[in-house]
Amino acid sequence: MDLAQFGLLAGAGLLAGGINSVAGGGSLVSFPALLAAGYPGVPANVTNTVALWPGYAGSVLGFRPELVGQGRRAIVFSVTSVIGAVAGCVLLLATPGKVFDALVPGLVLAACALLAAQPWAARLVSERAAAGGGRWHAVWLHSGLLLGGVYGAYFGAGLGVMLLGILGVFVPERLNRVNAVRAVLSLVINTVALLAFALFGPVRWEAVAVMATASLLGGYLGARVARRLSPTVLRVVVVAFGVVVAGVLALR
Repeated sequence: MDLAQFGLLAGAGLLAGGINSVAGGGSLVSFPALLAAGYPGVPANVTNTVALWPGYAGSVLGFRPELVGQGRRAIVFSVTSVIGAVAGCVLLLATPGKVFDALVPGLVLAACALLAAQPWAARLVSERAAAGGGRWHAVWLHSGLLLGGVYGAYFGAGLGVMLLGILGVFVPERLNRVNAVRAVLSLVINTVALLAFALFGPVRWEAVAVMATASLLGGYLGARVARRLSPTVLRVVVVAFGVVVAGVLALR
């Protein structure tokens, strides 16, 4: 790794950690940076997943007060998410590199759409909470969590927004408590992916060493400036960047 690649990956990890703290969608910065550094699609994807894992762990630690009394719910939901994550890992590792490269522009656009929908997902959660509950639709809930697990392990950008939308529809809780469970599920899914990719995937550990450290710092700094920075402005910038990246990848 030369100095230019080191700087690119360190900067991307720092930005990704900060963006995830403020608005989510950091993978839309870190994944293209890995591609720009010369890593092929599948290695870049699995390396990105491993490198950003510390940020998910930190998020769960931050939500500890909101998780009180939700242990059983988190465990039950995690079981479904683990099944989906295992399927997503198998699917990714079985996907030929050329096929994944062809899918990447569409996946990036899907992640952009999820990030753009984040305010709607948050509003939906608030409205559900204000309505005072609602019936449990277990089949639909667990089907959504299963799909979230598959998507999160296969690609992952925008996973948190997807999970927040799913939980917001079916779980009659306050926004902060739903978001806490979302953080747990994001960590669970990414932990499964990390273990699978570390054992069987083409992880580029030199890139992980740079980006994981930078993302930890970015997450810390992002949490400190979150109150001063407009999540809406950041979300617009990241989505616009993601759309441009998807266009460039589609044309290459």
